Amino acid sequence: MKAAQISEYGKDVVKINPDAEMPELSSGNVIVKVHAAGVNPIDWKITEGYLGQALSDNFPLTVGDDFAGTVEEVGEDVTEYTKGDNVYGSGGVRMGGSGAIAEYLVTGVNLISKKPEDASNHEAAALPLTGVSAVDVIYNKIKLEKGQKILIHGGSGGIGSMAIQIAKHLGAYVATTARKDKVQYLKDLGADEIIDYKDEVFEEILKDYDAVFDTVGGDTYKRSFKVLKKGGVIVSMLGQPDTELMNKYQVNALGQFTQTNSDSLKKLAELFDDGAIKVYIDRVFPLDEAAEALKYQRDNSVKGKVVIEIN
Repeated sequence: MKAAQISEYGKDVVKINPDAEMPELSSGNVIVKVHAAGVNPIDWKITEGYLGQALSDNFPLTVGDDFAGTVEEVGEDVTEYTKGDNVYGSGGVRMGGSGAIAEYLVTGVNLISKKPEDASNHEAAALPLTGVSAVDVIYNKIKLEKGQKILIHGGSGGIGSMAIQIAKHLGAYVATTARKDKVQYLKDLGADEIIDYKDEVFEEILKDYDAVFDTVGGDTYKRSFKVLKKGGVIVSMLGQPDTELMNKYQVNALGQFTQTNSDSLKKLAELFDDGAIKVYIDRVFPLDEAAEALKYQRDNSVKGKVVIEIN
């Protein structure tokens, strides 16, 4: 089978292996024929060695986490799925799968769910990591309620795009930071207020917010504490919570490490099929151009998601 793989860490090291080994089925797992794979920043970060030597024992390593596909085989003790089921979720090596940017993958049933009925394969493949991150933060960490105000940094990215839509679905007032060329896109997502981070200082414009969802990190994260009211909450996708700033501003600061799971994927599918969220796909690449897809994700300000078509 074909698979996008690396045999070492570095920039631009992804190669297509036309003779990759088929994944082996084991108890509690399924083999999936992959139709499409979603590209996330973690994918190119892994290829460049950001996870250190944690995955190097798996060389050659098949790249990719998110996918949509059809169940080909089910392992022992698997009762939730049968051959022919349309599923989506995570098949990443870091989660115990065999890698998603390949014609076939093996993954655990705890990392997948039935594909949203109304979603195309491209849309479903773009959902898992970004969608689960947004669901977990908005529903479980922030516990956002109708009428509350939330600032979402990086609103045009994959996670930000999902978070804006979910927050609006819950009836919140949503502000976001982005570049000028993303304004119309963010309005279409439902953002109430869009701040150009290059020409405007968001912490001088926004006050007394209930929550901040940070997907940018660095100085943006630190400045965001000024936006919150006392007792507010800030959740960041990057780095550990800053306890000094948390105590200074009397707010709650939390970190987010997303672990894709069946329950969150089911909730995500419900939101999609109910029309609460849409998937915005920036660009689709064929499997043979997987390296270009990861590079495009890394080097550009992507609007929504990048997807690789497999089968």
